Amino acid sequence: MAKRSSLSIRIVEGKNLPAKDITGSSDPYCIVKVDNEPIIRTATVWKTLCPFWGEEYQVHLPPTFHSVAFYVMDEDALSRDDVIGKVCLTRDTLASHPKGFSGWAHLMEVDPDEEVQGEIHLRLEVLPGARACRLRCSVLEARDLAPKDRNGASDPFVRVRYKGRTQETSIVKKSCYPRWNETFEFELEEGAAEALCVEAWDWDLVSRNDFLGKVVIDVQRLWAAQQEEGWFRLQPDQSKSRRRDEGNLGSLQLEVRLRDETVLPSSCYQPLVQLLCHEVKLGMQGPGQLIPLIEETTSTECRQDVATNLLKLFLGQGLAKDFLDLLFQLELSRTSEANTLFRSNSLASKSMESFLKVAGMRYLHSVLGPIINKVFEEKKYVELDPSKVEVKDVGCSGLHRPQTEAEVLEQSAHTLRAHLGALLSALCRSVRACPAVVRATFRQLFRRVRERFPGAQHENVPFIAVTSFLCLRFFSPAIMSPKLFHLRERHADARTSRTLLLLAKAVQNVGNMDAPASRAKEAWMEPLQPTVRQGVAQLKDFITKLVDIEEKDELDLQRTLSLQAPPVKEGPLFIHRTKGKGPLMSSSFKKLYFSLTSEALSFAKTPSSKCVNELNQWLSALRKVSINNTGLLGSYHPGVFRGDKWSCCHQREKTGRGCDKTRSRVTLQEWNDPLDHDLEAQLIYRHLLSVEAMLWEKHRELSGGAEAGTVPASPGDAPEDSLARLLRVLRGLREAHSSSLASSPTSGPNCLLELQT
Repeated sequence: MAKRSSLSIRIVEGKNLPAKDITGSSDPYCIVKVDNEPIIRTATVWKTLCPFWGEEYQVHLPPTFHSVAFYVMDEDALSRDDVIGKVCLTRDTLASHPKGFSGWAHLMEVDPDEEVQGEIHLRLEVLPGARACRLRCSVLEARDLAPKDRNGASDPFVRVRYKGRTQETSIVKKSCYPRWNETFEFELEEGAAEALCVEAWDWDLVSRNDFLGKVVIDVQRLWAAQQEEGWFRLQPDQSKSRRRDEGNLGSLQLEVRLRDETVLPSSCYQPLVQLLCHEVKLGMQGPGQLIPLIEETTSTECRQDVATNLLKLFLGQGLAKDFLDLLFQLELSRTSEANTLFRSNSLASKSMESFLKVAGMRYLHSVLGPIINKVFEEKKYVELDPSKVEVKDVGCSGLHRPQTEAEVLEQSAHTLRAHLGALLSALCRSVRACPAVVRATFRQLFRRVRERFPGAQHENVPFIAVTSFLCLRFFSPAIMSPKLFHLRERHADARTSRTLLLLAKAVQNVGNMDAPASRAKEAWMEPLQPTVRQGVAQLKDFITKLVDIEEKDELDLQRTLSLQAPPVKEGPLFIHRTKGKGPLMSSSFKKLYFSLTSEALSFAKTPSSKCVNELNQWLSALRKVSINNTGLLGSYHPGVFRGDKWSCCHQREKTGRGCDKTRSRVTLQEWNDPLDHDLEAQLIYRHLLSVEAMLWEKHRELSGGAEAGTVPASPGDAPEDSLARLLRVLRGLREAHSSSLASSPTSGPNCLLELQT
């Protein structure tokens, strides 16, 4: 049994932010921290006080986390970025909103005395004495303290206070991982109610000392325990009321949902997995039809999550193609008009969207990446709608003249034709690069649609069925929002966004096979019609080749790909090199292109594919591939061994134990993550449990009014349909969860002492 926690985070927008630049505006971005560890940085939105981000993230993290904080920053090119404000949501706050926290939150002022981080290692003892007992406090070490000085470190010391008496440790210079090993004693009276306060401070020679955090110990609890040792999380100083500037710093719109899951051993989920796989293998010939029943009982709000979980489960079982084929047949069986095929948000549409993102993201990057990069680099003004054309000056050397509307439209059409032609050419050359499982799935889709809509009048329908997913639901959204598909690190500016939108519209027209309805909507797209008509022919030829894959070829391609570990992350990194010592020391950077797989981390001087990755994405990727590493160290040194000691903790033993703990459990979810079969099965079970009442109602209808809860106790008691087996499996899983909760120890703090503020 394992406990898993995850956060679904959507950073929507901000409003009424204060101006931080001399222009009367700001360049805001957000940083998200989990327990003071930065995990997410959004794109910067330039020159606005009401930024829109619309970025979504899924974060997996340990169940013991305390809070998640959202910092709104103002980016400055020449100086340090300004802090605008923050929103902090504790774990208890998120747990009190089962459907998630959603809405506007006022930004709060960032108080230095509340921005604490790190832990302190203490040993606390109650010692008997002749006249009175003594309280002994041993301050051993601290880790991950906040850097307060310009050199990126602190000069920490500890102040211990009890009953009006104060004692201090020595000062450790330039370290966020200090070691003291100093002991203090206080007289202790039986029944004394005053708490022991341990404070960490950063020493400054000229200015006032900076507060680093504190721990308040309940002496009565310690008296009962007599002795306690462990790491204590440093708490902020909230003893004084402070002005919050609530509302004056603007607001942030967030959608945050916490999910806690108890994942049972794999054997517990086998009956559910086997039952679902059996239904998919039977296909349309199955008597129970569990898959359509799941779709019928799934609400629109959670259909995307259910589709993704089912898709990943069947992908791990090697049945993704069969699962999608079953959904295709179900959709076709209830569709009478060809022009409405796969246009709704059905389980088939949502599952196919998830499938393309899971299995085809690398393919998308290889086709679209160069075209998107060229659009960003050119930054040309492009507009086809005459009502939106902005006339501008052209010319040089002072000989400027206003560019006519006709010239703007002609130049824009030429630019878009070039981009569209390049994209279609890249697509036509990419048949062999498309993953075999994607090609085989499109083959099934093409065949099923052609069988359902035969005849010359429906000649284009199988092609449109393929393009409805490939172009309209995969390529076009990626063109319009390249950052959300990791094609670019930043959002596009207004000019580039317009170019991408027009290009996406053109791709949609090609995907619709140049249907008259598409042309009628926006007549000003007419200048692109020659390229669109040519693109339709190219696209039909591409799809014909794409779906022309036999079973043997599919197996050969899958076998070839299975021998190659897929990359988890790849892109450029800068390697820092230091030369010399003392004042003559110099630094240099070398740019190398890295590729991380589940087996190795390799690099080269030139990229095989261009992709920009942020530091946190690399750290997250490294943690994912190391999750099953039994030799993973529990601690490490975040500094370097220079001269005769570590720069972080000043320890002189080079091979000694690390001064900071290895943080390996906070990761960002990506579409190319390794599949977690047990977690997907647990998520499907949780969803089925939420609709169990509707399943029982359906069971009563099918069984002629049998009472709720009346299902055979075991498979041999009576003949069962698939729905009855599913209800029995759900009952077994519910009992397994109850047993696991009963057998697990009562959750509580690791220490006997309460950490108070």
